[in-house]
Amino acid sequence: MEIIINPEEKDWSVLLKRPEADASSLEKSVSKILQQVKLKGDAAVRKYSFEFDGVRLKNMEVSRKEIEASATVLSDDLKKAIEVAAKNIRLFHEKQLSDELVVETMPGIICRRKSVGIDKVGLYIPGGTAPLFSTILMLGLPASIAGCKEIILCSPPNKEGTLDPAILYTASLVGINRIFKVGGVQAIGAMAYGTSSIPKVYKIFGPGNQYVTAAKQLVQQDGVAIDMPAGPSEVCVLCDYTANPSFVAADLLSQAEHGIDSQVLLVSTSADIVKDVLEQIAIQLESLPRQEMARKALDNSRAIIVDTMETAMQIVNAYAAEHLIIASDDAIQWSEKVSNAGSVFLGHYTPESVGDYASGTNHTLPTNGYARAYSGVSVDSFVKKITFQQLTEDGLKSIMPAVTTMAEHEGLRAHADAVRIRFR
Repeated sequence: MEIIINPEEKDWSVLLKRPEADASSLEKSVSKILQQVKLKGDAAVRKYSFEFDGVRLKNMEVSRKEIEASATVLSDDLKKAIEVAAKNIRLFHEKQLSDELVVETMPGIICRRKSVGIDKVGLYIPGGTAPLFSTILMLGLPASIAGCKEIILCSPPNKEGTLDPAILYTASLVGINRIFKVGGVQAIGAMAYGTSSIPKVYKIFGPGNQYVTAAKQLVQQDGVAIDMPAGPSEVCVLCDYTANPSFVAADLLSQAEHGIDSQVLLVSTSADIVKDVLEQIAIQLESLPRQEMARKALDNSRAIIVDTMETAMQIVNAYAAEHLIIASDDAIQWSEKVSNAGSVFLGHYTPESVGDYASGTNHTLPTNGYARAYSGVSVDSFVKKITFQQLTEDGLKSIMPAVTTMAEHEGLRAHADAVRIRFR
């Protein structure tokens, strides 16, 4: 990790910049695949599944037999862990449901708003270097709670043309019964445009690599909604002299092992803590199965040392991390100053891992600085807010002067007449 001491504010934007891929060539290749899927449907999906995943797919949809068999091969410990996580995630997300809002804005004028689940949603679950079955809980449970009528799931198959049993078991646990062994750009295209086998959906959710992210952004231009623009995973740890260096090092490594394009950022008021953290990283790296991946991610990462927590917090808000850990005895106090972050982890005993798996919050979060304007996935992500209004005759009469005056001023005479005609 590169160490920077007391950088000037004018340099922050450069220091906090994420690694970038060549967007122009990436978009061109992704767009070509999407167009082929749009034109040729299943044939194109099978072609690209063979080209990129090395598997020939006869039946892209997972059978009921395969789903049922998944429960028999998983250990009881893993199944119990998934069930604990599901319970906590369900509990936290069920509390997000809101009652229908009804307001009488004037006598005889009733306005209301209610949440309606999106009819058809598609979930993309990565399965490359790590099959992220935990993401199924994060997406499938809020979709179910929101009342989505059709929930389909796509995930890339292994060389044998199957999905990890944990993915199948978790999907079945949350009530997803239509599962497809399709990954990458072709999966996003299939859900966006529909094929003979894979239904078209109205909104696509889920993380993925740079190709999947680009595909989601491109299909959005064709009118298919997406959860958020999201790129490689990232964490920022803000710590002071009270932090435990071994804890901080472990937190940084837990994010770095996601992939070589992941980024970790350490911001601290203590040079001694930073020195100890780097020593701990070197020690802990040696025992990690994915250490080479983590090393490459750390090459893109920085440690910034500043004099005060106030300055540190300004840097943290400028970075707008997907995950923000505040490792301080005063974590709750400093959390009040957070304005840009996807999810925040407070204190010395709240590793980012708990949010990734089982605490109850959602781990599908905005990356690449999008936390300045986007929220993480919630039940709200799976609903539409529809407003209604109903006026009595007296209610319309009382508001008529305001409506007709405003309509006439905008030059929209028919708008005004639509009110007046009711009293002629």
